[in-house]
Amino acid sequence: MRLLLDTHAFLWWQEDSGKLGADVRRAIARAETVWVSAASAWEVAIKVGLGKLKLPGAFADAVEQSQFTALPIGFEHAALVGRLPRLHGDPFDRMLIAQAIVEGATLVTHDEQFGAYAVPLLMV
Repeated sequence: MRLLLDTHAFLWWQEDSGKLGADVRRAIARAETVWVSAASAWEVAIKVGLGKLKLPGAFADAVEQSQFTALPIGFEHAALVGRLPRLHGDPFDRMLIAQAIVEGATLVTHDEQFGAYAVPLLMV
C-alpha cells in the first residue's frame, strides 16, 4: 500500500497521538511507501510563522526520522489541482488530493470533505 499522510496525520504520528487509531498506525507502519507532501511542509511553515503551531525541530528532519518519503509538488500535481471540482476550499488539501490521485496513493486524513473526491481514503 502507498500512503500519503495529510498534515494532521503526520503531526499526530510524530506526537504519537491517540488521535491515530491502532488500525491506522498499523497501516502506516506496514505501508510499502509513506509520503509526506511538500504542501504539508509549506502549510506547517505558515502556521509556525503565524504562531499557530510549534514544532520541536525542523519539519524535514521529522519526515526523515520517521523514514517517510518527501513528496515534491510536480507539474502534473499542479495541473490536476486546476481541474479538480472546487468541493474543498483549502488549497493545501486540494494539492494533497491531487498528489494522491496522480501517485495512486491512499490519503490518510481526518477530513471528511476529502470523500467528495475520487481518491482512496484511510480515515483517522
